[in-house]
Amino acid sequence: MAITAAMVKELRELTGAGMMDCKKALNETNGDKEKAVEFLREKGLAAIAKKANRIAAEGLVATILSDDHKTGAIVEVNSETDFVAKNAEFQSYVARVAAQVLATNAKTIEEFMAEPWIDDASLTVEQALSQKIAIIGEKLSIRRFEKVVSADGVIATYIHAGGKIGVLVELTTASADAAVLECGKNVAMQVAALKPQYTDRSEVSADYIAHEKEILLAQIMNDPKESKKPEKVIDGIITGRINKELKEVCLVDQVYVKAEDGKQSVGKYVESVAKAAGVNVAIKGFVRFETGEGMEKKEENFAEEVAKQMGN
Repeated sequence: MAITAAMVKELRELTGAGMMDCKKALNETNGDKEKAVEFLREKGLAAIAKKANRIAAEGLVATILSDDHKTGAIVEVNSETDFVAKNAEFQSYVARVAAQVLATNAKTIEEFMAEPWIDDASLTVEQALSQKIAIIGEKLSIRRFEKVVSADGVIATYIHAGGKIGVLVELTTASADAAVLECGKNVAMQVAALKPQYTDRSEVSADYIAHEKEILLAQIMNDPKESKKPEKVIDGIITGRINKELKEVCLVDQVYVKAEDGKQSVGKYVESVAKAAGVNVAIKGFVRFETGEGMEKKEENFAEEVAKQMGN
């Protein structure tokens, strides 16, 4: 399979590895991106878990809560430029889309777009969007949404960087007092800042752990010094690295960003709030949207640079 500059560029942005290493990985795996990522990780050339996709699309993430904090909604609406994203007309529109999500029973974006618009039932959501595009003069799109209804707790929310990141956090609790709601907001801030992949270790599949162990073993075997260590020592190294990784990707195990001692975990922080409030409080789950996540902006100069280095 012919390896193109675009393929190398995509792999480099995904892994942070050098261009020629990415080209070699793609050649070794016949252009299979996933296998190329694993190839680079095994060689110790990529830290995929710590690399985020480039944020390319503009727009806003908005959140909204019901008065009783039992229901929360989050939506991402994209625009072509950051100028429009900062426009009051666009921001007001996104807030109304969030209100529509709070009221919706739709499960898919297609169902959502076909619903009557919250501010004019003679229009669908899609038709109202078309009208807004005509007014603003730029392509807009409602990319994704999620609605969370808590049967046994409350929802908290946090918006970061003026709408670039939005978070919903669900707490299991019998209380909705100020201290518990503040706890929820603080946990949502944690999710915005440190981007956990899981709530706790119960969500981590055995397949994920097994796969990570394979990658770590390959890394050790590719290290001239570590590969000579006894099997028992190698197993210990792998277990230690897995535990360290889980502390980074599991929300309750992460170091709480506001921890005064710099050591307290998010789980321990929530426990301390629960104890002080005299109620049970636990993190049930979270939703995190980042504007443009997974979408890529064209950067012609960089593509030309890649092509030049590849000799194309």
